[in-house]
Amino acid sequence: MIAPKYASTPSEIMPRETVLTMSGLDYLQGIIAGRIALPPIAQTFNYRFTHAEAGKVICRGTPEFAAFNLHGTPHGGWYATVLDSCLACAFQSTLPAGSSYTTLELKINITRSIPKDTEIEAVGICQHSGRMTGVASAEMRGVEDGKLYATASTTCIVLKA
Repeated sequence: MIAPKYASTPSEIMPRETVLTMSGLDYLQGIIAGRIALPPIAQTFNYRFTHAEAGKVICRGTPEFAAFNLHGTPHGGWYATVLDSCLACAFQSTLPAGSSYTTLELKINITRSIPKDTEIEAVGICQHSGRMTGVASAEMRGVEDGKLYATASTTCIVLKA
């Protein structure tokens, strides 16, 4: 078997120089196809990327016990982390090779608590991809029940590579 071009192990983060040789969409599709390791934060928070096209990214995950707060519900940080990844990557999917970015602003609205063992799907859509900034929004819904658990919006800033 021939090793994938951009292979990395689950404990290895791809060097920035290598990442910058790919478009944002190629990088995300490499993760989904298993040619590139899932980011450590996704492993820690138990979510994965399931779909990426230009301007749209979908993540699925289930909050594990370690993400629950003292009230017995998923901590707001779990919602924020999954939504931030989905939103920012929706913007990333529009960027050409050589581009980098970071989240500049993030706003989330948690509409209800995710019940234990409930798988969610977050869909991020890039609404604006400019030379300096990007704007995206997302919804997080239950895969089985279709209920809306949270919404979010972000502004990202393009960084000089």
